[in-house]
Amino acid sequence: MPLSTRLAVASQSFNLNANFLKQSLRGLSAEDWCKRPNDHTNNLCWLVGHVAYSRTMVLARLGQRWTMPWMPLYARGTKCVESPDAPTPEELMEAWDETCGRLNTALESASEELLDTPAPQPGPPSADGKLSGVINFMALHETYHVGQVAYVRSFLGHAGVMG
Repeated sequence: MPLSTRLAVASQSFNLNANFLKQSLRGLSAEDWCKRPNDHTNNLCWLVGHVAYSRTMVLARLGQRWTMPWMPLYARGTKCVESPDAPTPEELMEAWDETCGRLNTALESASEELLDTPAPQPGPPSADGKLSGVINFMALHETYHVGQVAYVRSFLGHAGVMG
């Protein structure tokens, strides 16, 4: 099934975000992943865990459930805290890579009927009141957090991703 035109920009954003996130994390140490700019901000582990978690929420709305046991640590509203259940940076990236492939497949197989279903309430905003709007919002949400990853990289003293 071809990708719905209503998801074209979201799909492109998800794919760009996947590349920008990996570029932002390239060359960072495990210590870098755990540093926070201050006590009111998140570290890279939390940010990557959160965007992977958010992708699982999109997958679930598209009928393709997939998760990892540690993902609730990164759910909306959770705090950035140390936990013995937290995954390593490598495990976070393995989950990220898995969500990338699964999300591309789920977006391409989403029917117009599914995209027309009313947006779940409570849930993320939807400009059109439908699931299609939720998915488009989630792409924007992810872009926001990928930008935060790039910012934390710069804060840590590493070169910027975009030059």
